[in-house]
Amino acid sequence: MNNIRNSLLLQRAIEFESSLCRRINKVCHRNWLNSFFSIISRLGDGIIWYALTLTLPLIFGYEAITVSLQMTVVGIIGLLIYKLIKHYTERPRPYSVLNDIKLGTAPLDKYSFPSGHTLHAVSFSLICIHYYPQTAWLLIPIASLIALSRIALGLHYPTDVLAGATIGYLISIISFTFI
Repeated sequence: MNNIRNSLLLQRAIEFESSLCRRINKVCHRNWLNSFFSIISRLGDGIIWYALTLTLPLIFGYEAITVSLQMTVVGIIGLLIYKLIKHYTERPRPYSVLNDIKLGTAPLDKYSFPSGHTLHAVSFSLICIHYYPQTAWLLIPIASLIALSRIALGLHYPTDVLAGATIGYLISIISFTFI
């Protein structure tokens, strides 16, 4: 009886997440929103984080080199962790499973779990905001839009994004202890 109930709960959770994914993806049926989220997602490919890492010392001085190095180490660790998880989970992307999901931009790889874009957006933002709180007004919206773009473009499920955010948060918090 418990197995049947658990199976029903899991099926309902999957249906809810698929429905949420469809609703968020509908925004990309408008060309201008698809273009907007594609640009945001492209920035999250690394462009914005490379630029931030390189410009921190120019903006905040010599001591920011340590922050940039911390972000670099966390970025490499995050990359290794999310690639390892993707390799073992092999969760297909929403656009490849749900027929009514419109793919908004080309994926970087085959699998969706977890969202590496969100992982890096959260970890880099938290590290930068920790040392330079005045950057929060810019980094929080950027990280949030990157996370949302991944669902809107049909590349990730909401749980992929939540997992990426959680892993990014944990890696950044741990980095304050060791780096």
